[in-house]
Amino acid sequence: MAGKLYLIPTPLGIGKTQNYLDQESLTIISQIKHFIVEEERTARRFLSSLKIGINIPELTLHLMNEHTKPLEMMHYLDPIADQNIGLMSEAGVPCIADPGNLIVQMAHQKGIQVVPLIGPSSIIMALMASGLNGQNFAFNGYLPINSQERVNKLRQLEKRSVTEHQTQIFIEAPYRNMQLLKDITEACNPATRIGIAVDLTLETEFIKTTTVKEWRQKLPEIHKRPAIFLLQG
Repeated sequence: MAGKLYLIPTPLGIGKTQNYLDQESLTIISQIKHFIVEEERTARRFLSSLKIGINIPELTLHLMNEHTKPLEMMHYLDPIADQNIGLMSEAGVPCIADPGNLIVQMAHQKGIQVVPLIGPSSIIMALMASGLNGQNFAFNGYLPINSQERVNKLRQLEKRSVTEHQTQIFIEAPYRNMQLLKDITEACNPATRIGIAVDLTLETEFIKTTTVKEWRQKLPEIHKRPAIFLLQG
């Protein structure tokens, strides 16, 4: 019998393991021997933390990230002829702000059943907790690195948010968070609402939505902390 491709969610931070996985998901994961992962060390640590009898040295881990070439991935799904394969992101759910969608595309092309397991998505969790429009939203990924280009993009997103009544969601490399915040407060209108969700699911979690005017008075210290930014004009 042909196997399935399981999309396995991983914790958003250290210290959170199987508490979001139901018993059925844990049973499925315990029986998988082949995994496609974004980072081997993180994957091994996560699978070991589940404490469900997985023999880590016996696993086959195929690396897939933004540096992996399509030709390298061509045979990653070969074992699915007679067994299941797991796909994991480094943090959160696979294929959302993650290159795993290429593997899923290949699976669909080959007629392989794709099964997403339930788990945490920082993007969705941030939207849920922001108080901004959750019925019409767009995830924009990373904004331009160049400061002027980033400011121009922020203004475009703000205009789009107003005309389409749409929440705009974006992320940044954690070490550039503070510069992004500075650009937001300088580029956006005072009444525009900005949501910031940091360290989701961790003890240091911080979630707040308020106007640009209010943020200008005091910016949170989020340097080098994983963050989701939300904007609604």
